[in-house]
Amino acid sequence: MHNVLRTIKESQRTMAFLLDPEKTRIEDLIETFDHINNLRILIQTELSVEYFVLFVGGSTMINVDLDKWILAAKEIIKIPIVIFPGSHHQLTENADGLLFLNLISGDNPDYLIRQQRQAAAQLLRSQLEIVPTGYLLIDGGHESAVQRVSQTLPLSQHDADSIIHTAFAGQLMGNQLIYLEAGSGAITPVNPEIIKSVKNQLEIPLIVGGGLRSLQQLKSSYLAGADMLVIGTAIEQKINWN
Repeated sequence: MHNVLRTIKESQRTMAFLLDPEKTRIEDLIETFDHINNLRILIQTELSVEYFVLFVGGSTMINVDLDKWILAAKEIIKIPIVIFPGSHHQLTENADGLLFLNLISGDNPDYLIRQQRQAAAQLLRSQLEIVPTGYLLIDGGHESAVQRVSQTLPLSQHDADSIIHTAFAGQLMGNQLIYLEAGSGAITPVNPEIIKSVKNQLEIPLIVGGGLRSLQQLKSSYLAGADMLVIGTAIEQKINWN
């Protein structure tokens, strides 16, 4: 059985590939995972990443059979699959783990406690590894799907103190991970100086995602202190990492 949180803590560098089943059809999984496996080899070689997982989720995911999608994915890719839910509807016991997200950068109670309460009712006897995760939406230069759906504003990268204080509050609240998210398709990734400042304040692992499209951006984010990086839109667009 996978222990995702422990492995993230024990590994020097980890990487998550994020797929939205609404955008990646089951019949396209083999081609998509071939691309991911090639990218995984490149990242292992160039950046010495030790551990890889697949994040699965999306902001809406309408008309998606998540159980069927994940079972199909497990037949093809042999890395842990962790649910990255946009709502309490995106739950299944067929995954290996679940990021139990709370959107602490915004003040919408639906994403601070209501969604979590509804999810908890479904997770009372769950066998999933459930990891409490403080989720911060950071301004990536355009309106992200998370911003539209959650009706919350991202934190400005020009106000590093607000980001640092919010991340530290997430740790004090008992979260086991902090996730800085610039949003899918971000124009501007999270600044390495912000990553460094946040990491210096935390005693728990730091995840960073949004707008990462080059090996140099990945390297800079790791050197700044990110424990895990997340690549999503760049996989959908099948960009050339070389």
